[in-house]
Amino acid sequence: PTPVATASPRGTPPAAPRVAQAGLLTAGDYDDLLNPSWYADYVGRYLQGQGDQSLPWVDTRQAITVAVRDSEGRPAPFVEVSVSRPDGGPLRLRTLADGTVVLFPVLDRLGRTADISVEGATRRLTVGPDSRVDIRTNARAAAVRAFDLLLVIDATGSMGDEMEYLKRELASIMDSLAERHPGVDTRIGLIVYRDNGDQYVVRDFPFTADVGELVRQLEAQRADGGGDYPEAMDQALTRAMDYPWRENAVRSVVLVADAPPHDDRIAATWAQVQEARARRIQITPVAASGVGHRAEFVMRAAAAATQSRYLFLTDDSGVGNPHATPEVKCYVVSRLDSLLRRVLDGQISGRRIEPTDNEVIRRVGPYDRGVCGPK
Repeated sequence: PTPVATASPRGTPPAAPRVAQAGLLTAGDYDDLLNPSWYADYVGRYLQGQGDQSLPWVDTRQAITVAVRDSEGRPAPFVEVSVSRPDGGPLRLRTLADGTVVLFPVLDRLGRTADISVEGATRRLTVGPDSRVDIRTNARAAAVRAFDLLLVIDATGSMGDEMEYLKRELASIMDSLAERHPGVDTRIGLIVYRDNGDQYVVRDFPFTADVGELVRQLEAQRADGGGDYPEAMDQALTRAMDYPWRENAVRSVVLVADAPPHDDRIAATWAQVQEARARRIQITPVAASGVGHRAEFVMRAAAAATQSRYLFLTDDSGVGNPHATPEVKCYVVSRLDSLLRRVLDGQISGRRIEPTDNEVIRRVGPYDRGVCGPK
């Protein structure tokens, strides 16, 4: 396995903030749904090494994409997809902006076959042979007009550098999204969390359309506390699910962290990930410095389950503590602000957006639009 950097000490008071410029942090990303066999190998190695088969993951090798298009052949966002199951009622999920829902037969308790129903149209799928089901509706899809973004940030002592730089990059990211999507009504909220026994466990700030106000709230936060390695990620995600997400909005959580939940709270964390999936909320983890194997495992599972991508900081910027090298086969490094803009832009527009040649700092492995070389 690829070596992972040792976690930095928790609870260490942060050094005095450095003067930072937006765009200084660098990062890569990985989409496990585009690399199902590689993800399965990674999961198998990790679970064998841990001797713990109860950790959360999804079998990407059996994933089934349901793609819904409208009467004009365009992706149909926010459409209900009903999937029959042998036990209990049907599974009901709604499509993302790209018009898709991804099914995981084991997680979703599907039978050998299932009927997929969308606005009166029904298709039969066979689990195993079928990896994609295309459905056309008679209606015309409405354009995406709203975006709800919630930042969920680990605010313990080891996150000092990352917090200071994120404070400066947030405004440029949001400005770029506003320029690319002038007709989209955007709200942004903030949750910061630490751990039980700290000054606070979870602190939340409501959705607002005023980016400047949200930046001021973020700037008032300081990284401190967190005496042991795991943190209260489960409680932060529980609070996130309580936010007033709009029905007609693309819904996105950006989870910035460098530690997993406590072992006895991993199941509770996974329950919140499944709740996010059921409510069409994509979770995009950003792995900060010192991320260990368990944190990477939990965050990658969250990203895959909610049809998102795993982002990780790299050492190319020279900022902060050493950044862990993830167990992935290929990626492209660019500035964090441009990467986050592309990922969030893609969630709004419903299409994958690749970096330009000018944005690429370096390439690792056989990368082709997020897909690594054949296995």
